[in-house]
Amino acid sequence: MPSAGLVDHSAIFSSAQRRALLDKIAGLVDENLFGRSEMCMQFAELLYLALSHLRFPSRAILGTAIYYDGPRELFRWSHAWVRVGAEVIDGNVDSLFENPIVPASVKVPPYWGPIDQTPVDRKVRPAHGQTLQADSDVSAVWWPDLRAWIDGEFTAAHASKGPRS
Repeated sequence: MPSAGLVDHSAIFSSAQRRALLDKIAGLVDENLFGRSEMCMQFAELLYLALSHLRFPSRAILGTAIYYDGPRELFRWSHAWVRVGAEVIDGNVDSLFENPIVPASVKVPPYWGPIDQTPVDRKVRPAHGQTLQADSDVSAVWWPDLRAWIDGEFTAAHASKGPRS
């Protein structure tokens, strides 16, 4: 689950809320034959929908992620992440090891926090003029389940929806 290694520097929600939300989304999209690493676009779309539902204006971003080991570039690929205010959420990268095209040397933890504090092991570059395409599994299958969970368990377990103090 993404929360296991999350680099967490966010001011949105509590740490427990962030971890629960990322793990719930990961559980929903973990249906691909080749693992969750192929599901970054769906992951980002669900996270965007969840944050918007919780009244945090956000956007899912499509672009290129570049992963590093020190100054050496290890791998780059088309990726999706979420921006909410000055924060970035790169939450599905814990599953990269599942993908056979990703070198085994790429080991980056999920990150949720200020864009200007993004770990030096990665860069995310938006693709200007490109947006995520709507996914019928997201809208028809996973989002209704996630919304019900947010309105039920998430809200009940974490009464405060606002930024932590």
